[in-house]
Amino acid sequence: MKHCEMVEKCIFFNDKMANMPSTAEIFKMKFCKGEFADCARRLVSTTKGREHVPPDLFPNQVDRAREIIGRP
Repeated sequence: MKHCEMVEKCIFFNDKMANMPSTAEIFKMKFCKGEFADCARRLVSTTKGREHVPPDLFPNQVDRAREIIGRP
């Protein structure tokens, strides 16, 4: 199964979700091992650069990601 190339370095999962392993696994199944093109964090990272990804941006917050990158 194909997975997102950014998952190993994603601070969201490696730091922010450390205390919520069950929730993290659900997000990983959907966004890292599934439809990773729909991940808000990946969208910001690939469009603006990793340094523009807010630490608290959840993978499902695509609307917020679009605001950050300036797209409707």
